[in-house]
Amino acid sequence: MTSVNFEKIFAMENSSIKFGRGSTQDVGFEAKRLGINKVLILTDKNISELPVTQNVIKSLEAEDIDFKIYSDIKIEPTDSSFKDASKIANSDSFDGFIAIGGGSTIDTAKAANLYSTYQGDFLDYVNAPIGKGKRIPGPLKPLIAIPTTSGTGSETSGGAIFDLEEMNAKTGLSDRYLRPSIGIVDPINVMTMPSMVTACSGFDVLCHGLESYTALPFSEREYSGDPFTRPAYQGSNPISDIFALKAIELVSKNIEKAISFPDEILYKENMLLASTLAGVGFGNAGVHLPHGMSYAVSGYVKEYLPEGYPDVKPIIPHGLSVIINAPAVFKFTFESNPDRHLIAASIMDSDDLSSDEKSIDLLSSKIINLLKNLNMPNGLQALGYNDDDIPKLVDATLPQHRVTKLSPVKVGKNELERLFSDSMSLW
Repeated sequence: MTSVNFEKIFAMENSSIKFGRGSTQDVGFEAKRLGINKVLILTDKNISELPVTQNVIKSLEAEDIDFKIYSDIKIEPTDSSFKDASKIANSDSFDGFIAIGGGSTIDTAKAANLYSTYQGDFLDYVNAPIGKGKRIPGPLKPLIAIPTTSGTGSETSGGAIFDLEEMNAKTGLSDRYLRPSIGIVDPINVMTMPSMVTACSGFDVLCHGLESYTALPFSEREYSGDPFTRPAYQGSNPISDIFALKAIELVSKNIEKAISFPDEILYKENMLLASTLAGVGFGNAGVHLPHGMSYAVSGYVKEYLPEGYPDVKPIIPHGLSVIINAPAVFKFTFESNPDRHLIAASIMDSDDLSSDEKSIDLLSSKIINLLKNLNMPNGLQALGYNDDDIPKLVDATLPQHRVTKLSPVKVGKNELERLFSDSMSLW
C-alpha cells in the first residue's frame, strides 16, 4: 500500500500594501518606483467619474507617466469581458496596469495582465477541471490595485473570478503571479458605497475569514513533491489564522455601524482594513464550501434585483451568494474542528455563548442573527430558488475543486444536495 505524502510546508506570499486616508495620491510615486512608463487604467464608467480616478490621473501626470483609460469593466465579469480587456491591453505598449474599482475590476486587470504577457488559448490558465489549469510560467507586468469596495480583498490575492458564458458556470484563474504588485487601500475611496454594497462586501470579508480559519489544514493536503505545483490556496495555517481572526473581529464590530452611519469614515475604514487582512489570510489559506456553492447561486440568478446595484439585469451580489450558504455549511463542518468553530462564534459575539443553544449551532446562529439584523433575504428561496433548482446548483458546484477540496469534511453530490436544501430557508 502506497503511503500518502502530506504537506509539511506552507508559504505566505502577498502583495505589498499601502493603507491610509489619502494614500491614492501616492499612485504616481508607486508607478514610477515599479518602472512603469505607460500604464493602462482599468475601471468602470461609474468609478471613472468619481474623484478617485481624477486623483489617480493627477498623480500620474505629476510623475510624467503616460496613461490610457479603459472604462468598460463589467460587474460580475465574464470570459468575454476578460477577453475584451485583454485585447485593449495588447493594443499598445503598456508596461503596467492600474485597477480602480471593486473585485470585478481588479480581477479583470489581472486577466488583462496575464493574457497580454503570455499568449495562448484562453482556457490554458483557467482552473481545472473547467480549464486546463496550467501554471503561469513567470512574472507579469506591474499591477497597482486601488479598491473602491471593502469586500473581495482582490488587491492582495492571486485569484480572478469570472462567468464562463458557454457553460453558465463560475470559474477563475488562480496563481501567485496574478497578485498585484501593490494594493493602495484608501478608506476615502469606499465612502460612496451604498448600504447594500457595504453589507454584501462585508459578508464576503466575514466568510473569507471564517472559511480560511476552518479550512482543511495545510498539513492534511497531499503534496506532489514538486514545489512548483504547490497551490496558492494551501489550507489553514498558523499565519493565515492570525489575519482571519482579526478580520472576523473587525467585521463583527463594524458592519452594522458602517451601514447605520454611512458618513462616519471610521467604520468603513475598519471594514476596508478587515477586507485587506482577510485577503492576506485567505489568499494563502483559501476558502471552501460557502464560496464553492456561491458561484452556482450567483450564476443561475433569475429575477433578484438588490437595492444599490445597477438594475440593468438581475444580480445576486457575490457576498450575499456566499453568506446565504454559510449557516448550513458551518453546521456541516463543525465536527471537523469544534474548537475553531466555537472560537469564531465567540469572536463574532462573545456575549451570547452562555445560552442553551447547542454548540454545533452557535456559529451558524451568529451569522443568521447578522442577516436578520440587516434585513437580508431569508435563504435561497428569498433569492428566487426552490427545491427543483437543487440538482443544477449541485452540478455547478461539483467542478469548483480549487475551493471545495479545501472543505474540512469531504463533500460529494449527496452532501451538496443537503446543504443547498438546508440553505433554502434559514429561519
